[in-house]
Amino acid sequence: MPASLDEVIGLLDLERLEVGLFRGSQPAGSSLKRVFGGQVAAQALMAAQLTVPEDRFVHSLHLYFILGGDPSIPIIYDVENVRDGRSFTTRRVAARQHGEIIFYMTASFQVEEDGWDHQDRMPDVPAPDESTPLIDIIQLRGPEAVAHWTKEWSAFDMRYIGDNRPQDDPQRELVPAVQRLWFRANGTLPESRIIHNAAFAYISDLSLLGASLVPHGQFIGSDRVQPASLDHTIWFHRPVQADQWLLYDQTSPSASGARGLSTARVFSEDGTLVASVAQEGLIRRIKP
Repeated sequence: MPASLDEVIGLLDLERLEVGLFRGSQPAGSSLKRVFGGQVAAQALMAAQLTVPEDRFVHSLHLYFILGGDPSIPIIYDVENVRDGRSFTTRRVAARQHGEIIFYMTASFQVEEDGWDHQDRMPDVPAPDESTPLIDIIQLRGPEAVAHWTKEWSAFDMRYIGDNRPQDDPQRELVPAVQRLWFRANGTLPESRIIHNAAFAYISDLSLLGASLVPHGQFIGSDRVQPASLDHTIWFHRPVQADQWLLYDQTSPSASGARGLSTARVFSEDGTLVASVAQEGLIRRIKP
């Protein structure tokens, strides 16, 4: 993942090869062994959005990660025009490398309409300035972990609120896993709704699967866990400002069969519910 927001914006600037066919670049100098899933999701969403009328915005997307991406070569995004209706537009995107499909996305877009409106209430949590910068927690794992985090994830600012890992946390009686943090782009994004949607998709893949490990006292970066995103879903309820603070309120209703399911509500700082996210991923136990 790129270390600056400008690099993220550059990755979202796809090269148009043909009608419905795009090429996405890779971050320079990344040490990741496979492409970050959020990058593929964001680039696929950008490809789809570039084929949709400007008055329609994504309201849901469903992703399947099929193969780990090769970070040394570009990714080709093939956009299928599934349907153009009077109110809704549907696109399907296949991401390809080395002649194989590594990822599928189906996304639905809608014209803006008036309708009934309600939402969950945002939980009572510390403000971003009162929460712990994630880099402070990373430091507990040593200087190498800090260097890796700074190189790969500095494009976004993340503040950790906490989880219900302690056995005496009363939330454990109701929900087996709760994990909360604030996040935002580390800088200012262009005033483009499709850029903000793609940037949100980019970062939504980071940290969510970790909620499924909270009840088991494990962390995604542990050498006892083999993690991988399998599928990912986002529902956009209201416009997202990805360079403003967003609360990632994560839970995990289930883990079984070496897979964990995590769900999340995403609130803006003023309490507006802007999106809901769900992800199932591999959390395979590695025995010593």
